[in-house]
Amino acid sequence: MYDLTAMLRADSDKCLYEQIYEYIRQEIREGKLRPGERLPSTRSLAEKLQISRSTATLAYDQLLSEGYIASLPYRGYYVCRMEELYRLDTEEDSIYSSRGAEVGKERYICDFSPTATDMSRFPFSVWRKINRNVLSQSGSGLFAQGDAQGEYSLRETIGRYLHSSRGVNCTPQQIIVGAGNDYLLLLLEKILGRHVRIAMENPTYKRAYQIFSSFAYDITTVDMDKAGMSVSGLRQSDVTAAYVMPSHQYPTGVLMPIGRRLELLKWANEAPERYLIEDDYDSEFRYRGKPIPSLQASDTQGKVIYIGTFSKSIAPAIRVSYMVLPQNLLDRYRKQCYFYSATVSRIDQKMLEEFIAGGYFERYLNKMRKHYREKHDLMLEELEDFAEDFTVTGENAGLHLLLTARRGQTESGLVEAAQSKGVRVYGLSENLVGTTGEYPGDTVLLGYGGLGQEDIKKGLALLRQAWL
Repeated sequence: MYDLTAMLRADSDKCLYEQIYEYIRQEIREGKLRPGERLPSTRSLAEKLQISRSTATLAYDQLLSEGYIASLPYRGYYVCRMEELYRLDTEEDSIYSSRGAEVGKERYICDFSPTATDMSRFPFSVWRKINRNVLSQSGSGLFAQGDAQGEYSLRETIGRYLHSSRGVNCTPQQIIVGAGNDYLLLLLEKILGRHVRIAMENPTYKRAYQIFSSFAYDITTVDMDKAGMSVSGLRQSDVTAAYVMPSHQYPTGVLMPIGRRLELLKWANEAPERYLIEDDYDSEFRYRGKPIPSLQASDTQGKVIYIGTFSKSIAPAIRVSYMVLPQNLLDRYRKQCYFYSATVSRIDQKMLEEFIAGGYFERYLNKMRKHYREKHDLMLEELEDFAEDFTVTGENAGLHLLLTARRGQTESGLVEAAQSKGVRVYGLSENLVGTTGEYPGDTVLLGYGGLGQEDIKKGLALLRQAWL
């Protein structure tokens, strides 16, 4: 067995479970812990390191959720096979090199990823308890093939949650549960048809654009203003569907006001086969004012296809998303998609249902809103020194901010200067579709969801050195 004492460092500002988690993860990624190798039990690890067993369990749970290790009943924890890690690291190194300053094989000191989330406060003990209860109380039927739309009781639970939190009006029959948004968009191709003309905001969520492109969709990009997608531009595009993120547009952070939402609904109502695809990916995290109802809540004519996910609000590994279809598209779904099987196991669905219905989800959301709001406020406080050189936008919601240079700095220059200090930031242009002469190329994204408060301070201190 390798040296356990090397996991903890007295000079580290990270909590104990993070140190253990990061140490073991790095050992696995570097091949020092081989596939199939057994790890010490949580009890043994706690005794060796003189820490509480719950701390060791928390570290192992995080490694389990990310797929680095596996737990075998009555046998212990084992390292999983990681065939792709070497290739991933090599690709990342080549990306870093192509952007300018070489950081070698070292990890960034601080990565302001706009898509990262914080799992340090996830109620692992509750999740384990629900898992045990579900497996002990359910019979063999839980292992049988489930409803392709998702378990009815889970759809009922999701429907109640969406109505109370987002104002969504739907029945359980309208909800389809799937393993991630990618799968739901694949279903949508079968429902709407293969050669659909679709409009997307620009910049936009690039992954959705790539998926739509794989469908042979005729995609038109529509420029945005301060209220979101331009409806005049939408009218000029001659499309039959529009993909929008009205509650918190990614990556700009724009909140679409009610006037623009009604304009979009009016456009959709002007033709029988026009639809709005509402991606409500992180509406749970709003830090100022009242929650903003969904676009679907204002739809009275069945024109909005609503898509949401638990990946941001619970955990990325949950991989459970949901789509609410208008009534007039349900028959089309049942005729054209009846042969598709469920993509989320009945066990996972039952656990998620218990997590929501038992009130654990709401309590966890409240805790995470407070936690993310503290990070958000810290970011704004630390960025006050940047005010003369940068404009900050996209605040008060989501898990990232945008900084736009005031004094002629270019996006590529900002990214490279940050990289030279060991900090990773993300250019807004990475989310543009095609090229546009109107985009000045002077904005970067700073995500804070996956960073601790000390990491935020350290990262911004390095950016001060790089940019100011």
